[in-house]
Amino acid sequence: MISRYAGVSPKGDLILLKRLGDKMGGKSFLHVNSTKAGGGVAEILHRMMPILQGLGIRARWEVIEGDEQFFDITKKIHNALQGNREIITKKMWQHHFDVNEKNMATIQLDEVDAALIHDPQPAPLIEFKKSGKWIWRCHIDVSNPMKEVRDHLFQYCKKYDAAVFSVARFAKAMGIDEFIIPPSIDPLSDKNRDLTEEEVRETAEKLSLPLDRPIILQVSRFDRFKDPTGVIEAYRMVKRYNDCVLVLAGSPATDDPEGAAVLALVKEFASSDPDIHILLLPPFSDTDINALQRMATVVLQKSLKEGFGLTVTEAMWKGKPVIGGAVGGIPLQVIHGVTGFLVHSVEGAAFRIRQFLNNPEMAKRMGERGKEHIRQHFLITRQIRDYLSIWYTLERGEDGTSGLSI
Repeated sequence: MISRYAGVSPKGDLILLKRLGDKMGGKSFLHVNSTKAGGGVAEILHRMMPILQGLGIRARWEVIEGDEQFFDITKKIHNALQGNREIITKKMWQHHFDVNEKNMATIQLDEVDAALIHDPQPAPLIEFKKSGKWIWRCHIDVSNPMKEVRDHLFQYCKKYDAAVFSVARFAKAMGIDEFIIPPSIDPLSDKNRDLTEEEVRETAEKLSLPLDRPIILQVSRFDRFKDPTGVIEAYRMVKRYNDCVLVLAGSPATDDPEGAAVLALVKEFASSDPDIHILLLPPFSDTDINALQRMATVVLQKSLKEGFGLTVTEAMWKGKPVIGGAVGGIPLQVIHGVTGFLVHSVEGAAFRIRQFLNNPEMAKRMGERGKEHIRQHFLITRQIRDYLSIWYTLERGEDGTSGLSI
């Protein structure tokens, strides 16, 4: 399995990954999150499981199940951790715990050598730990959280053996080892593999998109923190001077109860503009998203809050000029003026879009630099290497060997 990445991923990553596989082979590695489809976490796990298994590790992935109330509550927790003021009552917190407890009937925790528990939804599972090293993986921006919500959630998180954050400034002093591991993309997946011109053209025809005009694209969940209305405003400013079309594309996530309302708001804000294409793609539309990113002239990720922004990674891997909000993990990828542009406002986004449209050579140059930046730092082989390194370090720590922590 790893040999498929030769010539794509950095050689050093592959060598270390093979050695770690030799050390950890035969051991069990459990991952738990809250959805099988929609969002970057599920996408990474879909690609990560076969690679881990190919290394001889007994990797498995479980998804906690919950009712509508559970996901309403966890969305509030998510929003509060990103700085929104939310009301979360004791009864809500109890329901959050109770749903996790009910999932113990189906999630097998016996003989777990390591567990990676993703985000707030399954965080209470730590109360049912039986064996192994447990790591809480936070994928969201918790740099400026609502204190009461953070403190309640961290009552669980402090019981883990370690925590992993995507960006250094997200890390919080919890009295446990904390590590920084940015997410990644799989360059060989359907979403990121090379496509022929015919495949791109067929997707454009299927989705009724013109290929004879510049395309401005944002791919994301329909989430207020992704600022889709701000993208439309920026497009309208650009449209006064440059002929172009806007594509807003996303897929629903089963753990996001606000998505439908935001989508309706975006459609209303677009005001039936025939040059604004709003695409609600079904889950696992990976090849279509790949083609959209390849046909785009400029790619945006104008987030107001962002854990990391894998759509940025995907677009840069395809050599596209990218404009991103200067939040979360986007600045790790978009080096301002080198691999793309960072913006803080609608006006700034519009200015940078026009700059790319009017300077195609600059756009190409930044796109090429961006692809190499992703190859060196944000491919899935590096992320798996980092996870296995933490696991190995935590186990070695039991033998008196010092671990690595930030």
